[in-house]
Amino acid sequence: MDLGLRDKIAIITGSSRGLGFASARALAAEGCRVTICGRTAETLQAARRSLVEVAGNGDRVLAVQADVGQVDGVDSVISRTLERFGGVDILVNNVGSAGGGGLAETTDAQWQDALDQTLFPAIRASRAVTPHMRARGGGAIVIIASIFGREAGGRMTYNAVKAAEISLAKSLAQQLAPSGIRVNSLSPGSTLFEGGSWWKRQQADPAGIAEFVKRELPFGRFGRPEEVGDVVAFLASPKASWISGTSVVVDGCQSRSF
Repeated sequence: MDLGLRDKIAIITGSSRGLGFASARALAAEGCRVTICGRTAETLQAARRSLVEVAGNGDRVLAVQADVGQVDGVDSVISRTLERFGGVDILVNNVGSAGGGGLAETTDAQWQDALDQTLFPAIRASRAVTPHMRARGGGAIVIIASIFGREAGGRMTYNAVKAAEISLAKSLAQQLAPSGIRVNSLSPGSTLFEGGSWWKRQQADPAGIAEFVKRELPFGRFGRPEEVGDVVAFLASPKASWISGTSVVVDGCQSRSF
């Protein structure tokens, strides 16, 4: 299916690997010009090389080394995109992390870091691209949240910031609809990719993770990044023109919520 994304301009944060890279790859395959970003130069450039193969032209892929957990990092990614491509049509907010443990042992600094690395980058990037989307007659924002922003599970700080992202997407969707800008969140379940948190747990405790898969994942396997990336591309496309303000679950029936 042609999603109608040819020559659209997309920014994907946290996109040197994992779900962000898979989203960038799906958008590049549909003909988008893409900006990816990450903090580690070597990983970022490897991702860019892979995307250039998909895009077929190096001029269609921009890689910006930046920490979007910082204000100037967000500004750098967006300004470089405008310089290279001249606008923004799609924003995928993917970057995020959250540490800590239970209530007693999780410090204020860990709570603040979870907000700074997950929620605030989505707020700042969405705020910054909105005028440029309005100038182009509309656009699409996708926030990568989690099933654990919708129900209990996972680390406490992670639950809180992912729930906040889902709420943010709903609020933005209602605010920005008159400008032709659609906003959705996407809630993946447990997804496996090399270097990711589930991959690390699998390396450390293969028997325990095998039991987790048997107990928690009805299809008997983890999700794959491309299964999330393909849904991101659809939500960003004109084919999803009447979808806004919702959270799309991509979890292989893992979650329990309605």
